[in-house]
Amino acid sequence: MSEKSTNMSLYGGIALAVLLISQLVGYWVNNSIALNTTWEINGLIHLTHIRNYGGVFGLAQGMGWLFGLISIGLLLAVTAYLWLGNQVGRYEFVCFGFIVGGGASNILDRFIYGSVIDFIDIQHIPYWNYVFNTADVMVHVGIWPMLIISIFFQEAAKSS
Repeated sequence: MSEKSTNMSLYGGIALAVLLISQLVGYWVNNSIALNTTWEINGLIHLTHIRNYGGVFGLAQGMGWLFGLISIGLLLAVTAYLWLGNQVGRYEFVCFGFIVGGGASNILDRFIYGSVIDFIDIQHIPYWNYVFNTADVMVHVGIWPMLIISIFFQEAAKSS
């Protein structure tokens, strides 16, 4: 198996695992916590079951289908970049696996439920009143290391 195939398998495996975990957690929330209700875990963390019919940070409510279409295009573009790129570092396959898995989970939510199931509600952060989900967390697990590696460790990243 070539290095490209190995890396694509790693990417696909991570994306699939993130998709499955995010969907299972969302399914549990949907069946365990009534819509628009909150379970207080502690003073900082609440589980608040809401639906996002729009995009990121609840923008453009009722236009979720548009964000779904844009997301599908982005996920396909990322996959093409990884497959066709000549100097793609292994860390990119890993990071994009998390990003694509999370994005695919939110797309699947829109397809299955007509909205994204959000439930992670962090309290007592100034100017923060957003509720998000496991898939959103996974997108950040992919984005932040990629940015840090790309900005601060460019030469080391190219050789990985």
